[in-house]
Amino acid sequence: MNGLYDELRIALHTVWTRRWLALAVAWGVALIGWAAVAQIPNSYESRARVFVQMNTILPNAVGISAADQQRDVDTIRQTLTSAMSLEKVVRGTDLANTVKTDRDVADRVAGLSKAIKITAEQDNLFSIVATGSSPKVTRQIVQKLIDLFVEQNLSGDRDETSTSLKFLDAQLEERQKQLADADAKRTDFQNRYLGSLPGTGSLTDRMGAARSAMAQVDSDLAAAQSGLAAINGQMAGTPANIAGAAGGVSAGPARARLNAIQGQLADARARGYTENHPDVIAMRSQLASAQAAARNEPLVGGAGGGSTNPAYISLRSLQGDKQAQVASLMARKAQLQGDLDTITAKLAGNPQVAAEQSQIENDYQVLKDSYAKLLGQREAIKLRGQAQSQTDSIKFSVIDPPTAPRVPAAPNRPLLLTGVLIAGLAVGVAVAFALGQLKTTFATAARLEKATGMPVIGSIGEMVSKAELATRRRMLLYYGGGAAALGVAYVALLGVEMLQRGLAA
Repeated sequence: MNGLYDELRIALHTVWTRRWLALAVAWGVALIGWAAVAQIPNSYESRARVFVQMNTILPNAVGISAADQQRDVDTIRQTLTSAMSLEKVVRGTDLANTVKTDRDVADRVAGLSKAIKITAEQDNLFSIVATGSSPKVTRQIVQKLIDLFVEQNLSGDRDETSTSLKFLDAQLEERQKQLADADAKRTDFQNRYLGSLPGTGSLTDRMGAARSAMAQVDSDLAAAQSGLAAINGQMAGTPANIAGAAGGVSAGPARARLNAIQGQLADARARGYTENHPDVIAMRSQLASAQAAARNEPLVGGAGGGSTNPAYISLRSLQGDKQAQVASLMARKAQLQGDLDTITAKLAGNPQVAAEQSQIENDYQVLKDSYAKLLGQREAIKLRGQAQSQTDSIKFSVIDPPTAPRVPAAPNRPLLLTGVLIAGLAVGVAVAFALGQLKTTFATAARLEKATGMPVIGSIGEMVSKAELATRRRMLLYYGGGAAALGVAYVALLGVEMLQRGLAA
């Protein structure tokens, strides 16, 4: 422990004997370091946070999804740091006072691209940070970016909608002209080739429609002929007259009921009802009971004479209807057959007419579908633009307004000034100590004895006169003043820094 204490005393003595050198080095390092710190410009930082609220209730109904809105916001966020947007920032803040030429604007834009940072803290929360040499200008930059953020969203939607509508209007006008030309060509073709042909549409469509109608007529005619044959068969088995009372007296109630049931049964069969039909089964059951009752009913008056059978009359009426229906269907079939023959003859005489008409019809239909699709897209985009501009599909809220920095974000000048002072003192002490090690001296007899390996008999203390002592005291006072001046310079620099911060704020 005594050895360590002695070494420390020796090191302090070495430095103290060269204290003027240490002070000079400390002053030199401090002045150079403080000058370097003074050259570092202050950098102020202004921050703001913007929250983007997306209204997806109505926009979803008009084709605006949340993903589309988020993509639009991300695009705007990226374009805020584009050269065009940064040029607006330069010209919209006090930076405009520092530019005179386009070259100056380009330099300011290049500096802003490095000084601005826009980050997404959460899903819809954005942080805007700008750094600069002036707190006022830095705050103006952040505020201008917020204004551009909102402006580009609104104007971007309007510009995009307006551009899309102009494009679609031009396309619709062109399609309308093409459609009118195709319609005129189609009309001219029909007047030249199809005016005398039956039906509408192309030759293939007309032939298909005629064949389909012919198949339907054949089916109806077969059914009508079958019904007529059934009625003719029933009439063959139905007497025209029935036995009645002498002198034309009508039959009794039972026979009248029997005649009515027979007429209803004949009418049902004429309508095409089968024997398994529930109505036919019920009427046959009623007919059996009515026949039994009619057989047991005595005739009023003497025999002889008779009356007309109602069932026969009903069958005659149905027969006439069926005959008229069959005649009408046969006439319709003949007409359709004539149409088919006419169309077939047209195709046989000019086989390319069908191909030409098919091409004309296809072109017309394609243009018509394209026009309708473009018209629908135009209405959808128009409705979407109205929804975005009138319902505020995206709202911007400034959570934290741009801050007005009072203290520079960088550099930490007080810390740097203190570090330079400490570094100057440390370098001065180190230089003095290193020089003492190069120029060997022996502060104690023990060290001399250790270095030479020979015993030291004794040592003689220094004798200082009063004049020398006064000189040494005066020099010590000068030394203390030099060291104090270094501290005063440090304090003065701190004061200047605080004053500059106050003026900047």
